[in-house]
Amino acid sequence: MPRRRTRPPQTRRQRRKDVLHTQGGHRSNDFRCVGCRLDVPASAPGTAHRNHCPNCLTSRHLDHRIPGDRASPCHGRMEPLSLSVRPDGEWLIIHQCVSCEKLSANRTAADDNPRALLNLALRPLRAGAMTSKKLDVRDR
Repeated sequence: MPRRRTRPPQTRRQRRKDVLHTQGGHRSNDFRCVGCRLDVPASAPGTAHRNHCPNCLTSRHLDHRIPGDRASPCHGRMEPLSLSVRPDGEWLIIHQCVSCEKLSANRTAADDNPRALLNLALRPLRAGAMTSKKLDVRDR
């Protein structure tokens, strides 16, 4: 009996999703937050390169040396640690990568959640890190 030829299984080509991936589509310029899973637009008022969620301030380790270069091989989750203020009054969020422990400073955007920013600013006071220790004169 002759052998039957087996044809490779035919795969159906996937439809093109113009709605989602074209310029101006609803998901063309946004990303999903790794902390709260919110869909975040990549454009932000007050900063040129958004890389943190305005709701929970969690970021992703994307930039290597220059803001916006997106050249980091890590891509780990970055947790907000604290805030820093520049001499001109601009606030910066200090993030630390959970994977590689690198620190980075990111500018706040105008649409960042003010309650989350204040919680981050008051974190040292709530934790008791700023408690003063009595110094005895004999200890010097």
